[in-house]
Amino acid sequence: MVLLFFMILAIDTGLGFLDVPHSLRLVGSRRSCEGRVELWKDGQWGTVCDDHWTNEVAAMVCRELQCGPLMSTPAGHIYLPKAQRGQHVWNLKCNGTEETLAECEEDFIECSLDHSEDVGVNCKEETLNFNEVQLADGPSHCIGRVEMKYTGEWLTVCNEGWTLQDAKVLCRELGCGRPILTKGSCNKDQQGTGNIWSGQMQCQGSEASLNDCPFVPMENNCSHKDDIWVHCEERFALRLVDGKRNCSGRLEVLHKGIWGSVCNDGWGEKEDHVVCQELKCGKAVFQKSRARKSFGHGKGHIWLDDVRCKGKETSLEQCKHRFWGYHDCTHREDVSVICSEK
Repeated sequence: MVLLFFMILAIDTGLGFLDVPHSLRLVGSRRSCEGRVELWKDGQWGTVCDDHWTNEVAAMVCRELQCGPLMSTPAGHIYLPKAQRGQHVWNLKCNGTEETLAECEEDFIECSLDHSEDVGVNCKEETLNFNEVQLADGPSHCIGRVEMKYTGEWLTVCNEGWTLQDAKVLCRELGCGRPILTKGSCNKDQQGTGNIWSGQMQCQGSEASLNDCPFVPMENNCSHKDDIWVHCEERFALRLVDGKRNCSGRLEVLHKGIWGSVCNDGWGEKEDHVVCQELKCGKAVFQKSRARKSFGHGKGHIWLDDVRCKGKETSLEQCKHRFWGYHDCTHREDVSVICSEK
């Protein structure tokens, strides 16, 4: 929470995100909070020797790099690329009162120059703690500009480091399908206003929420031209319309945010059964052709044709059908379904 407070303060004051120190870095890992420790001192980058290295010093490095708590202290030589021969090795002796590694005194006893004694750290990465996320100004809740809500304010998100893995997590969190498009250069009418969150996500793609993803604090050099725009598939949905109850009527399915009807070519009892089960409306009731036409004709899109179910599917989405929107039907052939409701 303290980190997020300063994050918002940095945005509000226009000073950018919390500045990561430029005198300290972790090298050789894909994770920003893990790697071989290297320190900039006296005009050069050098590794750090393990002679006086303790968990307390490693924890200080994690704090200085604005990472989470220390997890482990692996040997520095395991990280690639390995330190170069001739690169300086600092032998540092800390007394525990320092706030940065550069403040530690240097022990002039020489360490191994083959870098076999280099130290590394593995810190836990910080995660987000936003109240809510949304896709704004799009045609549906599954399409739009990425925004995160914190302390009552919606912040747009900078495109720096945004990946398809981040979009997968966001689409999942919003209850949408897979991401179809993610872009970080919004058109003028798609750009947001107000403050911009400029941290870099590091989602793996399997997380349930963006709050579960590690992130890296970054300097805020973004404008609203850099706002992220994401297009997720709509979650599959169906409904029965124009009936007296929710469990009978003309069948419609949701695709690309638009409701459309289903053609009756090849439609039968197995397909009726799957629809009633998915809607939790009991069993399918046999219909005479006249009853099927009692719910009127739809308008607009006919999304599905030649639907073929085995009867054991839990969703109509799992049944075989033509490509979405491809059909040879009119609305006189719209499917209707009557379920028992129990």
